Amino acid sequence: MRITDVLAALMIFTSGAVYLARSPAQADAGTTPAFGTALPPGYRDWRLISVAHEEGKLNDIRAILGNDIAIKAYREGTLPFPDGAIIARLAWNYTSSEENNKAFGGPQSFVAGAPTNVQFMAKDSKKYASTGGWGFVQFNDGKPLEASRLSACFACHVPVQARDFVFTKYSP
Repeated sequence: MRITDVLAALMIFTSGAVYLARSPAQADAGTTPAFGTALPPGYRDWRLISVAHEEGKLNDIRAILGNDIAIKAYREGTLPFPDGAIIARLAWNYTSSEENNKAFGGPQSFVAGAPTNVQFMAKDSKKYASTGGWGFVQFNDGKPLEASRLSACFACHVPVQARDFVFTKYSP
């Protein structure tokens, strides 16, 4: 991997993290702690699992974070994930950075733009037995998506059943 690729990836993640931390739409202070109706307190301080870029209609960049239980399971290779593990996916529009491109001398730098949504997978093998032990929730502008619109989440995760329905592999 070229050093410019590594630097670009770091800038993308750092820019996105800074943007999200400053975005009032994603604020979690003062919300109720009930998962599913409010953003989990402190989720932006969770550890990084990996980053991703989706093309096509989504054309976004993503940071995948995990709470302490999820990170421990990833590091130890524990499958299935233990109850209490929560994985977050923070997504932003994928935007060219004219400022960075000037520094690099050409159009090659992309950064996080406007946030699109935040999604969570929460492991509770009893409560979510019908969906592989995982509950799914999505927040747009800090507000939870209606439960009826989340019904497709599990079906999308079935192809990775061997990894306990989790797409993202740990990037140490």
